[in-house]
Amino acid sequence: MSAATTDQPVLIERTDGALSVTLNRPDSVNALSPEMVELLIDCLSESQGIQSCIIRGNGKHFCAGFDLSDVESLSDGDLLWRFLRIEKMLQLIHHAPFPVMALAHGAVIGAGADLFAACWQRVAAPGSRFRMPGWNFDLALGTRRLARLIGADHARDMLIDTRQIDADRAHEIGLATDILPDDEWELCIDTFRARAQVLSPEAVKSMLELTVVDSRSDDLAAIVDTAGRPGLKERILAYRARVQAAKR
Repeated sequence: MSAATTDQPVLIERTDGALSVTLNRPDSVNALSPEMVELLIDCLSESQGIQSCIIRGNGKHFCAGFDLSDVESLSDGDLLWRFLRIEKMLQLIHHAPFPVMALAHGAVIGAGADLFAACWQRVAAPGSRFRMPGWNFDLALGTRRLARLIGADHARDMLIDTRQIDADRAHEIGLATDILPDDEWELCIDTFRARAQVLSPEAVKSMLELTVVDSRSDDLAAIVDTAGRPGLKERILAYRARVQAAKR
């Protein structure tokens, strides 16, 4: 992917009904900071006139998930609120009244993998790597969506021991809809945007509503139930320590 061009953590462009969103913290592996999440919520909430949306990441990786850089300064309540806002962002993507496509490359981890899974079309570059470690700290983020997308058996296989899978495996189980090198993405985007305009916006909205299961209230409740258990911060710190130790 190209290098970042501005200091904004999310680059947002709207052109003739096409929304383009680029995660733009490449030095932090595009980890989702609170500012990024709120910017994404704001832009996805303004759906009037939008016919399609593309989401990608700048730098070497798509997204490393939840930003753990300031976790020491946060309380359990702070962390719960941030996970609820990430879930709100994911729900806006999954239930958008227009088609949403993710273009992923490199590391696609945690909430970044949930973001990818929430989209309708999910394109992975060869060499992409997917991992969902949330249950290491008892977090139910995206679990129902993942199970519906790839089946309960495959979801459990990924989640039980934080198994990393490559692009080929992601495509095989349905996590990725396509595998394409990034030099072929622009043609894929053009095709996606053209298909999004075949039906009227009203027809597209109704079709999308009828082809997605609405478990938003249950998914929010699952976040509260799991992340709300005492010791969330300690669980996250313990997980981060294990990851750092494994890198040594």
